[in-house]
Amino acid sequence: MNSIKNKKAKLKAKRIFLTKGSCSNTIFYILNREFGHPKPDEERAVDPMAGGILQAGYQCGMLWGASLAIGAEAYRRNNHDIDKAIAVTIRATQHIMESFRKQTNCIDCEDFTKTDFKNKWSFAKYMLSGKFYSCLKLAENWAPEAIQAAHEGLSLSDYEISEPTISCASETLRKMGASDEEMVMVAGLAGGMGLSGDACGALAAAIWKTILELVKKGEWKSTLQDPDSNKVLNRFFEASDYKMECNEICGMHFNSMQEHTEFIKNGSCQKLIEVLAQT
Repeated sequence: MNSIKNKKAKLKAKRIFLTKGSCSNTIFYILNREFGHPKPDEERAVDPMAGGILQAGYQCGMLWGASLAIGAEAYRRNNHDIDKAIAVTIRATQHIMESFRKQTNCIDCEDFTKTDFKNKWSFAKYMLSGKFYSCLKLAENWAPEAIQAAHEGLSLSDYEISEPTISCASETLRKMGASDEEMVMVAGLAGGMGLSGDACGALAAAIWKTILELVKKGEWKSTLQDPDSNKVLNRFFEASDYKMECNEICGMHFNSMQEHTEFIKNGSCQKLIEVLAQT
C-alpha cells in the first residue's frame, strides 16, 4: 500500500471510529467499503463485540469486525461455494489476526487496554485518563495494515478441499436459519476465532445474528449493558459450565481446520450449539 493510500486509510479510520463509536463497527465498515459492498445493518449488529464480547476483554472488537467482513468477501469471491468460502474465511482470519498481533503483540482487548470494562472504576479511568485514545490510535494505525492483510488472506487460494470444512460458528447460524452468506461471514470465528482457542466463536456468532435480526426490525439500540446480548450470554454460560474460552470448553486446541471439522462432525459442542441456536 503506497503512502497516499496509507494516509487516507488512517484518516478514514479515525473519523469513522469517532462517528460509529465502536472498534468492531469501525473495521467492519472500512473493509466492507474497501471491498465495495457496504452492510450497514450487519455493521451495526457487531457493536456488542466491542471491548472483547460485551466488554469482557477477550479478542479485540476490531478482529471480530474484520473477520465478518472477510467472510462476506470470501462468499462473493468464491461464487457462493460455501465449503470453499468457509475454508478461505478461516485461513484469511488467521492471516489478519497475525497482522493485528504484529501491531499490538496481543489479540485480547484487556491485554491491550489494561482495562476491566466490567469494573466501573476501571472503565472510568479508561475514559478519563485518555486510554480511549490508544484504541483510536490503534484503529488509525492498523486500518491500512488490515486492508492489506485482508486482501492477502483472501488470496490464499491454494487450499484444496478434500471434504467440506465445518465451522462451529457457521453451524450455529445454520440452526438459527441464517442465509448462506451469513454462515460464511461468521466462519472465521471457528475454534475461538481462527482456531486460536480464545473466546467462543459460536457465542459471538449467535449474539451477532440475534442483534442483526433486531436491527433489521428497528428494535435495537446499542448500549453498554445490552439486555438482548446478555440473554444469549447467560444461556451460553449455563451450557458451558461458565467457561468462555474455546480451548477450555473443548478441552483442546485445534491445530488444523480438518481437526476442528472432525471435532464438530463427531457431535462435540452439539449441545452448546443447540442452546445458542435457540436464542
